[in-house]
Amino acid sequence: MGEAHGELLRDEIHAFYDLRVANAIRQALRYGGREVTEDQLLGVARSSLEHARAFDPRGTAELEGIARGANLPVERVLALNGLTDYRDVLCWSGELEAFGGCTAAVVHGSATRSGHALGGQTWDLATDNMPHVIGVHRRPDEGPETWSLTTTGCLTLIGMNEHGVSVGTTNVRTTDARPGVMYLSILHRMLDCSDAEEAARVVEGAHRSGAHFYWVVDGAGRVITVECSARRAHREELTSGSYVHTNHCLIAANVEEQGVAPSSSSTSRLDRGSELLNADHGSLTLRSMELLFADGVGDLNGICRDDTDGISTNGAVIVEPESRTIRACHGLPTEAGDTWVDLVNPG
Repeated sequence: MGEAHGELLRDEIHAFYDLRVANAIRQALRYGGREVTEDQLLGVARSSLEHARAFDPRGTAELEGIARGANLPVERVLALNGLTDYRDVLCWSGELEAFGGCTAAVVHGSATRSGHALGGQTWDLATDNMPHVIGVHRRPDEGPETWSLTTTGCLTLIGMNEHGVSVGTTNVRTTDARPGVMYLSILHRMLDCSDAEEAARVVEGAHRSGAHFYWVVDGAGRVITVECSARRAHREELTSGSYVHTNHCLIAANVEEQGVAPSSSSTSRLDRGSELLNADHGSLTLRSMELLFADGVGDLNGICRDDTDGISTNGAVIVEPESRTIRACHGLPTEAGDTWVDLVNPG
């Protein structure tokens, strides 16, 4: 699968790697006041490769296949996948800004009209990355069939497997970043799982490279969130209502590790997302999630951002695992809902 991916998108993977590295170097200087080089980023990737192989041999074999197919050294493809984490290993100081701006939401079945749990999120990153957002349908010889939104040359970002296990993440930053297992490897391995409990344990047991918030909803309607620094993980199970997470830590121990105050964008999106979901408690639907992720188009602190300070909502995903529904959007979600595609039944 990896080799097919790499061969099919070889030119795009080379172009995306150049974009991502240049963007990480700019962010390190702008927000951390550090001059970070490509060689340094690749050095962290090389130091992380054995962690990845030990954590998920099959997923890492797929990543190595992407590298062969794309005719790139494996450390470059690993860096492309884990650049958010590796940048934080090299540069942590200064302002805590939402480098992406993702907004995630999970909803317990008690808060929905159908009684089915929901999940989803936006994926916000540099506007010039948008052409590299892709949908991937995987049918491995071993392990479950999966559907996901990701980026060119990369493992799973946001997705669902045949059991209904659905996963996603938002980026946070803490000062304990280190060489280790990058976040896309964790998400990819989570989709090998049969239920939310198993997937949450995958997150908790990883030698994580950086800080992230992970969410998982399964086919039985169970909802679990795990907010992590590199070295500690805090799990919560949602048993009613809804939960929104953006790009700052909410768990006290992780807040201390964060070191600086969150950005106004992150706090505003958290408050707005919670407000929208709480207003429709008991009657939330997939349509409610579409409207949530389309809210505030173009506004500086909007959930949906249209080239705001060089950042856009490059895509989004919503899931209803009990019905095996996963819908993805390439580019900006709209209030009309005409940008969403059913990944399982795209016709």
